[in-house]
Amino acid sequence: MATKTTSAGLFSPDLVKDVFSKVKGHSTLVKLSEQIPVPFSGTDVMTFNLDGECAIVGEGEQKPAGNATHGKVSITPIKIVYQHRVSNEFLRTTEEKQLDILKAYNDGFAKKVARAIDIMAMHGVNPADLEASGKIGENHLDTVTSVQYTEGQPKAALNDAVAAIDENDVTGYALSKAFAAALGDYTVNGVPQFPEFELGGNPGMLKGTACDVNTTVTKGNDKALAYVGDFKEAFKWGYADEIPMEIIEYGDPDGQGDLKRTNEVVLRAEAWVGWGILDKSAFARVVKSEG
Repeated sequence: MATKTTSAGLFSPDLVKDVFSKVKGHSTLVKLSEQIPVPFSGTDVMTFNLDGECAIVGEGEQKPAGNATHGKVSITPIKIVYQHRVSNEFLRTTEEKQLDILKAYNDGFAKKVARAIDIMAMHGVNPADLEASGKIGENHLDTVTSVQYTEGQPKAALNDAVAAIDENDVTGYALSKAFAAALGDYTVNGVPQFPEFELGGNPGMLKGTACDVNTTVTKGNDKALAYVGDFKEAFKWGYADEIPMEIIEYGDPDGQGDLKRTNEVVLRAEAWVGWGILDKSAFARVVKSEG
């Protein structure tokens, strides 16, 4: 059996912050929602559903009971890993050049983490093979209410999705590239209604509400076209602020051949990310018609 030798450490705090600042630029869910701290042991977010409205109470009058329900949503971090081979010259170069390589790796790792958050939290699958993950279970947006898309009618589909979430606020739209293109093509009496989405546009706003266009909307579920809902209040995410970093010098840690034979080393990084959907009724998704 091949042996494996590693030198392990942690990304510096500055690099960890840098990873997740870049994630905010590449993850639709991170862009549209709010971050909370998530320790390695996980965290619980308390939820309250206060039905009805406040009551006026006169002097000496009995105070009526409110019709409220409460519960909690547990956010448990999931470990994700990404590794990449580089020439073993990395071990013999100067610290300054090693840092340049690690910063470039940091950029790439940020993009992979960003896509992983979207793919897992939207579709409940392992980003590596797009198979359903038992670690995620039902904690993903493909379990919310669905509305059918009629070809050429993207505005009607979004209106149906907004209606489906009833009194909940709409703070964001997550759109696939195909759905954004349909918005760009949508006209009334020959006049484009959403010209900002033409030619692959990603304007960041849709009628005054935050939106993002991303290939992750369909990565893992090719029927998904768009997600609509209260991303700011009803979806929370976070990460544990340590990222282990390994430099693996020997063996075959990724199944691509003995490292010594190929004159390479493997850079491996791991991150713990977690998310929770606090209220699934605050979201709806647009899917391709069954027909």
